[in-house]
Amino acid sequence: MNICRDGMEHETASPTIEEIGKFFADYAACLLGCGATCIRIEKNIGRMAETLGVEADMTILPSHILMTVNSKDGLATWSTNHRMHHTGIDYCINTKLSRLSWAMADGKIGFREAVAEAKRIVGEQPAPEWVVLLLASAANTSFCRLFGGDGESMLLVFLATMVGYRLKQVMLAAKVDVRVVFLCSAFCSSVISAGGHLFGWGSTPEVALGTSVLYLIPGIVYINSVSDMLDGHYVCAYSRFMNAAMLTACLSLGLCAGILLLGLSL
Repeated sequence: MNICRDGMEHETASPTIEEIGKFFADYAACLLGCGATCIRIEKNIGRMAETLGVEADMTILPSHILMTVNSKDGLATWSTNHRMHHTGIDYCINTKLSRLSWAMADGKIGFREAVAEAKRIVGEQPAPEWVVLLLASAANTSFCRLFGGDGESMLLVFLATMVGYRLKQVMLAAKVDVRVVFLCSAFCSSVISAGGHLFGWGSTPEVALGTSVLYLIPGIVYINSVSDMLDGHYVCAYSRFMNAAMLTACLSLGLCAGILLLGLSL
């Protein structure tokens, strides 16, 4: 062991192929789970592999990472199949893990420090649920205004989003199937936002109803599917697109169920 000027201890022993392979597989699985595109995962892994003097061969599947790491001289190799981490889309983790790969490539941190830092990043507590709830409600209210909604419609959308998003948080915490979560949240939000039609609140009730479920649109998944398709990762692209389409269909069913229940004629 040697001690740097900052007082931190660093191991001088070089990492083994197995250690590198395990780290790469876990790192890639975390990125895949938090919403990174395939090209980002490949570039980050390639950047770190070049720094460590190894070759990394990786196959990215919809829910697994197949990782093979070889030494430059071809005398050592290690392979693994790692399941994706189901962390939910989180661009804070995505960004911090990408910065980590650059820090290693620039020589600012070594392998051991990178492993410890990656664990710390993944283990960080997410933003408080009430903060996410308020921000999501405010963002969806902005969509209502963007599409021409008046003050009454904006208030309805804010309330509908708060209730629907809170229901989503509770159901996801209870491990309910995400498709059922989207259907129930859309149904709840549509029923609340339909108050503009039922009670004659505001002059743009149709805008309130139409924008009340926009917070459920899986836009990031759609974008990632296109990115993966353009980069040639057709299996992941198809999987992500179908997953997004299924969630969109579920929220549409929830919206239609709310309209039918209240007998609205649009």
